Amino acid sequence: MPASATLAADRAYDSDALRRLLLARRTTPVIPNGPRRKNLHPFDRTAYKRRHLVERAFCRLKGFRRVATRYDKLAANFLSGIALATAIAFWL
Repeated sequence: MPASATLAADRAYDSDALRRLLLARRTTPVIPNGPRRKNLHPFDRTAYKRRHLVERAFCRLKGFRRVATRYDKLAANFLSGIALATAIAFWL
């Protein structure tokens, strides 16, 4: 599987080892600097804001009990449940 172009993560993943690994894979890290970091690394703020939108969408979907607890055994049934929850959550 090819490496992704960017990886967006929160401050908990701000480490030099992870940044080196990502750069070796030619993946751009979009990780804000931790509060104790002395050598600040630049990051794309607009890409980080898009990460927040994705996390809010997942949080909204987990409001549906069937999606959050994954009652369905088959992946196809679970995917259809996610599709229904998405249609309801973003229609209302």
